[in-house]
Amino acid sequence: MSLIDLILNLAGLLLWFNWRSSRFDPLARSSAATLAGTLKRAEPRRRGWRFLAGLGGLLLLRALLYWQIGGAAGWTPRLDLTWVVLAFRCDHLAVRGDVLGSALLYSALSFARLLAVFYFWLLALVVINRKGAETDPLQKLLRSHLGPVARWPWWLQSLLPLVLAAGLWAALHPVLVSLGVTGPAQSRTHLLEQGLLVGAGIYLSLKYLLPVFLLLHLIASYVYLGHNPLLDFVSLTSHNILAPIRRLPLRCAMVDFAPLAGAVLIFLLLHVLPVHVLPWLEKHYHLKPWPVWPM
Repeated sequence: MSLIDLILNLAGLLLWFNWRSSRFDPLARSSAATLAGTLKRAEPRRRGWRFLAGLGGLLLLRALLYWQIGGAAGWTPRLDLTWVVLAFRCDHLAVRGDVLGSALLYSALSFARLLAVFYFWLLALVVINRKGAETDPLQKLLRSHLGPVARWPWWLQSLLPLVLAAGLWAALHPVLVSLGVTGPAQSRTHLLEQGLLVGAGIYLSLKYLLPVFLLLHLIASYVYLGHNPLLDFVSLTSHNILAPIRRLPLRCAMVDFAPLAGAVLIFLLLHVLPVHVLPWLEKHYHLKPWPVWPM
């Protein structure tokens, strides 16, 4: 069921991406006063609202599927927020209406989490390549998907995911409490701490993105793959990622170990530190990564 949930999330992401892409079609928005405005597509014009309607239908139908067979299959939908995992009840002991509400909320939040990570990655790439990438076609595509946010100062772009995630957690917290997904916060400070940790968790997802760029750059450095915009963008991004360690002596003869060192450093900071160091601090110094206040 978890694999099915992931596949449906990816299908929903493609529907969202097609809906957004239909708004950037130059032939669909051009006027007859320009040369491009006189051009007509051979195929029928895509109607973006159908992609959005399809996404809504997908989220609704899969929620009904989880409602009907989730408990029978012994599957408990779980939403991993890095510091805490939220479980949505689908067992026969829960009230039937609560199960449907939990399934609907989980279906929406599961896709929203994937969509948030997707846009955060786009934003991270825009911030990383904020200098010297104005003419890059892929950078322009990323900026078009981000809209006005792409023109904000880099420090404001970097704080945006934290603020949005904290605000969304505060808005959804009463609903999550009413469905028994999480316990009530003891104060506004407690709720703020949880919201900030939810927002901070999204930054750790870069451990899946940045090493891929570095490894692709390493391969392209020693294997000729031709010239194309994608490889140029990978090279530019990797060069900017490695900027903090560029002066370190990481080259041996004709081999540059900087991409491997960068990938290992990212893994240590974004995976080993949260997975091993924080539980150690909780065990020895009673510092809990997720604040759970006594009742």
